[in-house]
Amino acid sequence: MSSSLPDTSASLANQSLAAAVQQPNYDRSRLKSRIAHLGFGAFHRAHQALYTSEMLDKTQSDWGICEINLFSSQLIEQLRQQNHLFSVLEKGPSQQQVKVCGAITESLHPKLDGIAAVINKLADPDIKIVSLTITEKGYCVDLSNGHLDSENPLISADLKQPEAPQSAIGYIVAALKNRRANGLTAFTVMSCDNMPNNSSIAKQAIIDYATLIDSSLAEWIEREVSFPCTMVDRIVPAMTAQSNEELSQALGVDDPCGVVCEPFRQWVIEDNFVNGRPDWDLAGAHFVDDVTPFEEMKLRMLNGSHSFLAYLGYLGGYSLIYQAIQNATYRNAVTALMTDEQAPSLSLPDSVDLNAYAESLIERFANTAIAHETYQIATDGSQKLPQRVCESLRYHLALGNRAPWLTLTIAGWMMYVCEQDEQGNRIEVRDPMLATIRQHRKGASNARQLAESLLAIEPIFGQDLRQNLGFVTQLSEQLDRLHKLGAEQTIQETLQATKTTTGGQ
Repeated sequence: MSSSLPDTSASLANQSLAAAVQQPNYDRSRLKSRIAHLGFGAFHRAHQALYTSEMLDKTQSDWGICEINLFSSQLIEQLRQQNHLFSVLEKGPSQQQVKVCGAITESLHPKLDGIAAVINKLADPDIKIVSLTITEKGYCVDLSNGHLDSENPLISADLKQPEAPQSAIGYIVAALKNRRANGLTAFTVMSCDNMPNNSSIAKQAIIDYATLIDSSLAEWIEREVSFPCTMVDRIVPAMTAQSNEELSQALGVDDPCGVVCEPFRQWVIEDNFVNGRPDWDLAGAHFVDDVTPFEEMKLRMLNGSHSFLAYLGYLGGYSLIYQAIQNATYRNAVTALMTDEQAPSLSLPDSVDLNAYAESLIERFANTAIAHETYQIATDGSQKLPQRVCESLRYHLALGNRAPWLTLTIAGWMMYVCEQDEQGNRIEVRDPMLATIRQHRKGASNARQLAESLLAIEPIFGQDLRQNLGFVTQLSEQLDRLHKLGAEQTIQETLQATKTTTGGQ
């Protein structure tokens, strides 16, 4: 069921492609499914899958990928129609390159192939690594304590029927239980999601879940499975009708599985694999002993700035990141956020030039060839703020520092989740905690009440931030300014205030 379907229409599998397209130069027939990847999303296609394909171009290895989607099946069906090939269009300001990825060997979906087929594939001894891009909410953890949320609807259902799981966590544990029962070696679990300690979060969720089912299984997982953390970086906007057309023109054929992204990419991987790994470093990845400093740098400086631009940019009428960064007011604010507040909270080797990194990020944000929507980045803010903003804020509050830009980022999110922009238009907020957010902000009639009510959401803000009265006052003031003045003028006033407090330097 997971094999390729006959090609019945023009596709990557049966059409001549444009001459400039980079195609795989390895024999795909020799590949074996040694990696099972959960979450065949746009980022994975532009990042890990492409790294793997380019690694195969440089080696004689047979590390293929079995793609598994647990929810939407449409993309898997489309992938099968083109013999598991897809394309990536890398767009810079002045040039572009199309690449075809051939690393995928097969694909599975529980509705198409059955739950047992997915579990059996994960339990197959050929699978050495199970990798994940399932977004923060896919780990079903309470971000305030890092442990499994047993009340999560998916987890609750899995605990009642562990042999018929719905969550990624449930599937992984079911497969590990199978491997243990059959005396097989465990696999490595590697998260490639954009969050700090990503595989450590996966580990805790998996062990917590296994403990609820079988404590001896949890002990076996703790002993036998490795969970290498990763830092991933590449801007991959959601596909639009325009980007689909650009890809088709560059490729020479339509590709419903294709993605458009920036040329830049980065992948830092903790070298901790229990059952072997590909030589991804040959394609530009970096294996290190500890990824934490690098992931914190990226999450706070790049992703934190993205969140600032998403909320304040959207409220200010900007639909795309490059449009917002072209405004000098927004650009100066993001630069100050990165250099004055995020960078000081980091601990990196002296060889890392954070000012140069900040400058490179501004250049990437300004890439007009990448239509990265503020609305897309604003999605799931409750899951993103803790690691992108709140930890840096705690660093400054502990030192008694004011942090106006981090505070304004949170204020921007709070205004955004009130579901109305500055023109009075409704914002369709997409967030797994939207019902909780609505409940907390109900009845708030002024900025102070709104700040206090939303800061009381512990999975996002913990208990400490709302207890810091100085911070609550500063946040309330920024909320009041946003309500009365709008995003751009609030940023302007904040820029002026920070110049005044630093003596104009």
